[in-house]
Amino acid sequence: MSSKHIIIVGGGVIGTSIAYHLCRSKYKVRVTVIERDPSYRRASSFLAMGGIRQQFSSIQNISLAQHSIRFYQTLNELTCHRDLKQPVNFLQRGYLFLVNEATSEKFQERYQTQCRLGARVERLDRDAIRKLVPDLVLDDILFAVFGPEDGYANPRAILSTLRALAEGAGAQFLTANVTALEIAGGNINGVILDDGRTLETSALVCAAGPYAAGLMALADIDLPVTPVRQQLFRCDLPRRWPHRFPMIVDPTGVHWRHDDQTHSDVADQIVVARTNLTEPPGENFECDMERWETDFRPPLIARLPDLKTATLTDGWAGLYEMTPDHNPLLGEHPELSGLFLANGFSGHGLMMAPAVGSVIAELLTTGTSASIDISAFDPGRFSRDELFWDDAMV
Repeated sequence: MSSKHIIIVGGGVIGTSIAYHLCRSKYKVRVTVIERDPSYRRASSFLAMGGIRQQFSSIQNISLAQHSIRFYQTLNELTCHRDLKQPVNFLQRGYLFLVNEATSEKFQERYQTQCRLGARVERLDRDAIRKLVPDLVLDDILFAVFGPEDGYANPRAILSTLRALAEGAGAQFLTANVTALEIAGGNINGVILDDGRTLETSALVCAAGPYAAGLMALADIDLPVTPVRQQLFRCDLPRRWPHRFPMIVDPTGVHWRHDDQTHSDVADQIVVARTNLTEPPGENFECDMERWETDFRPPLIARLPDLKTATLTDGWAGLYEMTPDHNPLLGEHPELSGLFLANGFSGHGLMMAPAVGSVIAELLTTGTSASIDISAFDPGRFSRDELFWDDAMV
C-alpha cells in the first residue's frame, strides 16, 4: 500500500498505537487519526485501571500480551529518561490471583494451560503469598497464581506518550466527528466530517472503542460491540505501606493495586475495581459512590483488615467495549472492503494496544499478520456463530 492514505477513527490507545506502528513501518503511508474529543475525558484508556498481564488461557491473547509487555518495558525506559510530567511508570509488580476451594480446579487447569502455552506464571503456596504480601488474610486461600512479568502503568501517561510518539513519527491528528462514510462498489472510499469536509482514504480503521457500533451503523453494519460501565475507586492508605502491592485479584472479584505518586509528599494510595456482572449496557459515566460501601469495601477489608481505615478520595466510571465472547474484533470486515476493525477489547485494550497496533499495521501494509496469528479474532466469526473463548477474563 505504498503512498496510500489510511484513516483511523478513534485516537485512544488502540488507534494511536496503530498510527504509530504504521508511521514506523518501512511502507510509505499517510496516516490521519480522527478523534472527536482531544481531552479524552470519556476515552476508555483515559479512565482505565492500567493493568497489564499475560495470564490468559489462549495462545492468541498470551502472545498479544507478551508483545505489549516488551513494548511497555521499552516505553518505560524511554519516558524515564525524559522530563515528563506523567511518566508511563510501568511497574512489573505482578498479577496475583488468589484461589479458594471454589475456584481451585479452574485455576489449576488454567495454570497448567498457561505454562504449556509459554506464559510466565508461578504457583504460590500460602507461605510464598505471605512473603509477597505479608498482611493478607489467607485462611480460605489454597494457593495463588502469580505473573512476575505482569504489572500496571499510568494509563493517561501511556495515552499521551503514544500520541506524542505517533505525531512525531508523522501521523496527523484531527479533532472532528465522522458523520457519514463514502462507500461505492463494496469498497470504503472516504469519510465525511461534521464540518462538511470529505477525506478520501484507501483504508479505514475503526478504533472507536465503546462508540464503534455507532460509527459502523453509518455503513449499515450491526457491530456486536456494547458499552458497559466499569467503576473504580481511589483510597488514601492510613500510612505509608511497608511494601508495594502487585495487582491483587480476590476470589470475590475485587482487585486492587498501588497508585504510585510522582511526589513523596502525596499520600500513599490504591486503586480498587470490581466488575459488576449484571451491569446494564449503555454509555453511563455516573459513578455509584454507594457501591464502595456495599460491594467494594467489605471484601477488601476482609482480605486485608489494615485497610479498614483507608479513606475514600475518588470514584469514577469508564466504559468497557464488550463483545459476545469478550474478545476483540481484529481484521478486515467481511462485508466491506477496506474497512478494518480493532474493537471489542472488553477491558483489555490498554494491555493489548502495542501488539494490536503492530499487527493491524502489518495487516494494512502487507495484507497479512505474520507476527501474531489473529485469525481467531476474525470480525466475521459472530455471523458464523464461531465464538472464541478465553476463560481468564476479569
